[in-house]
Amino acid sequence: MSYQVLARKWRPKRFTEMVGQEHVLKALVNALDDDRLHHAYLFTGTRGVGKTSIARLFAKSLNCETGVSSEPCGQCGACIEIAEGRFVDLIEVDAASRTKVEDTRELLENVQYAPTHGRFKVYLIDEVHMLSTSSFNALLKTLEEPPPHVKFLLATTDPQKLPVTVLSRCLQFNLKNLIPEKIVNHLAYVLNEEQIRYEEPALWLLARSADGSMRDALSLTDQSIAFGAGAVIENDVRAMLGTIDQRLVYRILDALVALDPSELLASVSDLAQFSPDYMTVLGDLISLLHRIAVAQVLPEAVDNSMGDQTQVSTLAHKIRPEDIQLFYQIALMGRKDLPFAPDAREGLEMILLRMLAFRPADAKASSIELADASVTAPSTSKQDVVTQASNKPSVVEPVKTAPELPVVTPETVVVASDLEPPPYDEYDLPPQIEEEPNGKKPIAEPLPAQQAEVNTVHERALPAADHPVTVQVVDTGGVDHELTVDLPTSLSALQPSHWVSLLGALGLSGMTASIASNLSLESVSESQLLFHFRAEQEALLNDVQQQRIEEALAGYFQQTLSVAFNKAVQTQETPADYFARLKAERLARAINDFETDPHVQQLLSQFSGKIIPDSIYPIDP
Repeated sequence: MSYQVLARKWRPKRFTEMVGQEHVLKALVNALDDDRLHHAYLFTGTRGVGKTSIARLFAKSLNCETGVSSEPCGQCGACIEIAEGRFVDLIEVDAASRTKVEDTRELLENVQYAPTHGRFKVYLIDEVHMLSTSSFNALLKTLEEPPPHVKFLLATTDPQKLPVTVLSRCLQFNLKNLIPEKIVNHLAYVLNEEQIRYEEPALWLLARSADGSMRDALSLTDQSIAFGAGAVIENDVRAMLGTIDQRLVYRILDALVALDPSELLASVSDLAQFSPDYMTVLGDLISLLHRIAVAQVLPEAVDNSMGDQTQVSTLAHKIRPEDIQLFYQIALMGRKDLPFAPDAREGLEMILLRMLAFRPADAKASSIELADASVTAPSTSKQDVVTQASNKPSVVEPVKTAPELPVVTPETVVVASDLEPPPYDEYDLPPQIEEEPNGKKPIAEPLPAQQAEVNTVHERALPAADHPVTVQVVDTGGVDHELTVDLPTSLSALQPSHWVSLLGALGLSGMTASIASNLSLESVSESQLLFHFRAEQEALLNDVQQQRIEEALAGYFQQTLSVAFNKAVQTQETPADYFARLKAERLARAINDFETDPHVQQLLSQFSGKIIPDSIYPIDP
């Protein structure tokens, strides 16, 4: 007996044997069972996803001798003849070889005659988009009003080439590409039935190479069986397909995380032994980074479509989200530039080295270094100045300067009394403000303004138990209100209202800081903090982010504590809401000051002008 290829041997014989395409099968099954049959169906999709198979099953259901049903018997004469491809009332046409209008007219001449053997005369036209314009015109009238005994089943891989007049006359079903998991499961079933030894990683390689096509997957399986002498082995499949070991991609990513350039280049060297397509390697790395990013935000959303769910989950806990985004962007841009490199391997190495070069320093290490640093010299720029005051509490005073210097009263500056000021000539002095000719005084005298601009700022160190931390937030740009809070160093003294100022003292950064700014501290007990968050924050506030916030709080208070996160109504103001409110108030004041300015009013009056909405904003110092 001659060998029959797997793609033909395992062609589905009933709808229940189809793999995937549930959305199409549901509509067809209901139409058959409820006797609501259309006269023309159009099946679209890429190669090997089941267009022709579904059309033949549909024809079998229409002509089964037991009656029209979604479950044909498969044993009557009509079912057997359709399965063997010799049913006289199923006319299969290859439109690619019969494109002329004469062929179409010849085909339609017999439409008016009743079926010879079956219940319906079924015209199955494959690759229908290959018909000429004249052929489509000849088909239109019959397609719109065919005889009751005629059904048209059209299949195409390129529906965009079909005239709109044809599309409007058909029920269109778009068949989807199959996901690798379904292909792997079906290949495993087929190989078990065929009693062929296989390795599951090899099936994942075949499924990914099939690119969503079950027929391609079965054809590649046939090839791999021949290549492996009757077995489907991972190494043989890799050699047959010319693909690289994905473990090398994981090794490259591990070297990036470890900041190990020698291991990174060694991984590329081992990769080069396979003579890979470096564009494909970079694409695999980009895909892996995307899956890791998804795992960090929503762990349950990571499927096993690549057979690496465990490895992805492990890497998601090892890499910071900021690094993932940086690596992804560099790899994405590098893929565009890779063809311009003189050598593809050199281009890949430069992309990977660029990831190392631009990777930011670890946020936690940076915060510790800042906390231990003691800098006494003032900065000559408008950045924060870090000094050390002996035997005095650390003071955090983020003070900004505005184009118009605000009036700063002595009470708004919280500085230890015995701090030694830096030499006067080291100040970054602003230009002297001349008195206006009309006798108006400047908004602030030069000396107090200069003193306000160079107020000493102390970075937070780990607080001692007997030294409270004072945080002062001075709004600039003419804002009248201020916030001065003494942060407690013990959990018993903490109040929910302290959370707005406490967040800045925790040293959080990146996504964790953003998530924490949307939390509200609702209650404080002896050893537990209760936070509320909104529903839209639920996906972001995963176990990793919760652990980081809890560790930061435990490190600040220097004690073990329990932190609870509940999705509930927030009764306390979040830091994000607080600063958004300040920003809105500042914008409202800026708009009011601008609109009431006499010069602006004069311009509007003289030139019949109007103020463009959303064009006014406060100038940040």
